[in-house]
Amino acid sequence: MKTATTRHAPARPPEPDLSLNETAYLRLKEALVTLAYKPGEYFNAAQVMERFGVGRTPVNQALHRLSAEGLVQIIPRKGAMASPLSINDALDLIDVRLVNEMLCLRLAAGAITDADLAELQVIADQFEDAARQRDAVSVMNLDRRFHEKIALVARNPILQDILNVLHARSQRFWAISLASERHLQEVIDEHRAIVAALRGRDADAAADAARTHVLSFKASMLGNQR
Repeated sequence: MKTATTRHAPARPPEPDLSLNETAYLRLKEALVTLAYKPGEYFNAAQVMERFGVGRTPVNQALHRLSAEGLVQIIPRKGAMASPLSINDALDLIDVRLVNEMLCLRLAAGAITDADLAELQVIADQFEDAARQRDAVSVMNLDRRFHEKIALVARNPILQDILNVLHARSQRFWAISLASERHLQEVIDEHRAIVAALRGRDADAAADAARTHVLSFKASMLGNQR
């Protein structure tokens, strides 16, 4: 498998509006999702503490939280391991994500405000700029923000939690496809179609755009298995 080049971010102070626990969780999750920690790679709490400049308790809590989300496996007496990627897991994930993404876009089409649309458009534009610059980490973070915003707009907290986990797990597979310029252009076009459907408050078009987006991810992922 080819993987996109990712940068290892240096340790930085905790974000002022976040707790130490949340900071450790978000930084470790980003490292896992962007494949800075490769699938199957072992690491321990001390390494994470040094890398991100956070303490042992926040790191341990982050590891257990990410284990529950399927991104990490905790191995007794060895530490932790970035969960391996398997094609069967990916296909199962896509089936679940497809249903939930389509539902989310239907709900969002009926609830989105002009302010929400403006924010979503900004994220989509930033994603496009990052894609043009081939900045893999920014691309993945902006894609996450794009989908998190839509899930928030849908106004269903349970669905939002489900989608956040599904999307994080999907992104680990998606990172393998980021070396493809053609695939990045497909994602740009798919984001545009989603925004357009939401702007028109068209639930059917929004659900269709979500379906196209998820199936495009599936096709790209399967293409990288050949």
